Amino acid sequence: MSFPNVSIGNPEKRKSSSGCPLTIRGHDKQRKKKRTSLMQNGTTKTTNGSNFFSSGLREKIDRLMNVLWAGGVNNPMDSIEQLSYLVFLRLLSERDDMQAALDKKYKRIFSGDWAKYAWGNFVTLTGEALFDAIRGAIERFSELPQLSLTGKELFRQANLKIYDRPTLRTVIQELNEMDMSPHSGQDIKGDMYEYLLSKLAQSGTNGQFRTPRHIIDMIVAMVDPKPKDRICDPACGTAGFLISSYTHILQKNTKPADLARGVKDGSLLSPVEFKFLEEQAFTGYDNDPNMVKIAIMNLYLHQLDKANIERWNPLTANKGNSYPGILYDVILANPPFAGKIQKESILADIDLETRDTELLFVKWFIDHLTPGGRAGVIVPNGVLFGSSKADKKVRELLLTTCELQAVISLPSGVFKPYSGVGTAVLIFQKRPHPKFIWFYELTADGFSLDDKRTPIEDNDIPDVLAKWQAKEEGPNSFRVPIEQIQENNWNLMAGRYKPLVASTVKHDPPEKILDEIIELETKIANRATTLQEALKKK
Repeated sequence: MSFPNVSIGNPEKRKSSSGCPLTIRGHDKQRKKKRTSLMQNGTTKTTNGSNFFSSGLREKIDRLMNVLWAGGVNNPMDSIEQLSYLVFLRLLSERDDMQAALDKKYKRIFSGDWAKYAWGNFVTLTGEALFDAIRGAIERFSELPQLSLTGKELFRQANLKIYDRPTLRTVIQELNEMDMSPHSGQDIKGDMYEYLLSKLAQSGTNGQFRTPRHIIDMIVAMVDPKPKDRICDPACGTAGFLISSYTHILQKNTKPADLARGVKDGSLLSPVEFKFLEEQAFTGYDNDPNMVKIAIMNLYLHQLDKANIERWNPLTANKGNSYPGILYDVILANPPFAGKIQKESILADIDLETRDTELLFVKWFIDHLTPGGRAGVIVPNGVLFGSSKADKKVRELLLTTCELQAVISLPSGVFKPYSGVGTAVLIFQKRPHPKFIWFYELTADGFSLDDKRTPIEDNDIPDVLAKWQAKEEGPNSFRVPIEQIQENNWNLMAGRYKPLVASTVKHDPPEKILDEIIELETKIANRATTLQEALKKK
């Protein structure tokens, strides 16, 4: 994804061969300090210095959502979409102003007929004039000459949905007063947007697109993407897996002293690695245009403005001349559950006799990994034990054409409040003949398993990650030989193979037990006699 070639923030710049200023991320004297991603409940991991919460932006986002609700924008998805458009307009105007100040030869984006759509003009308007100006900008922005194809996708068929004029005025003023500049060297715009997206999960609206952040981070840590990997999420939703992968790579390539201070800046990456990471590493697809727009904006605010995000259904159309076409080193996904596609729409090359999207996606994952490529995906439990030919074929392929390394059973409440379906994480690599599969039954993920999903102390995720590399066995984990799984029709449900642990119970000698019974019986008889005599006196 490539937006107009100007910088979001204020790091040092240099001239490219074309004369356009370029941000040198990861190699500046004043490097932007990357923040950690938001957790599932909208909280952040603590870092030194000012973070998203201390910035005051959380309260302002909450206030904006309340203002929009009161003003008639009652769907959180619509609220986020509208705020995405407006935040983008403000940031692009600020970048335009910055470039003009740095380079006298720079041709402004907001010039000529487009000058009226610069953010500064909106701040001074009210009533109908403001409504007409914002509506014109949002509806016309896909025609902006210097906007890339991905940028145009963000504003494709865009409409202003804030019809109440005073509400629109309030939103513009609130956004204008927000301090989105780096705090103590930390860029907080990405955290701000992640917090905004957490409203989807809290409301239960479009929650199927919001995989809990701590589950995403666990899967990414297990798959361990590298700086030169091509990473794909073919059902990307809000791009959570892609952003977590970026953060993971930065963390793995940051100096230990900086990590101790809460900084994840990728300072150990070479310029070539950084360029690849920002421009070629990340690909995301989704067939929902709203999700594509949100993913684009989310990546943009996390400084991944050149990631490749497209509206596309990989189950019905192919990329490249022949199937499978483009291959990836890493695939991370939580594809749609319990959906069915019309048979005539399914890509014939997938070669699987089913309409179930979860099975079709697993086959797509297998087909689109490079030799040695790794995948971490979430599937409903039905994939693990289904009895149809398609179910068995998918599991057989996982165990014969790939090395299925781990099956992590997730607690059934992990996707509440919008779904209680049982799910599991599959970790596999495109190389055949595994000797065994490591199973882990995760019973607690740090949050209650009811609809509220409030933080709790019980959390198996650290134990999963600690045991993962050596595939250690323990109370929740065990290994199963591949031959045993094959004998059971490739069934992958952990409960079928979980070892039965026999514990020795120590009982008292029979003589002692008998004495205790006689003593108790005597006491009961004496009390019954006393009660009987008391009743006779009445």
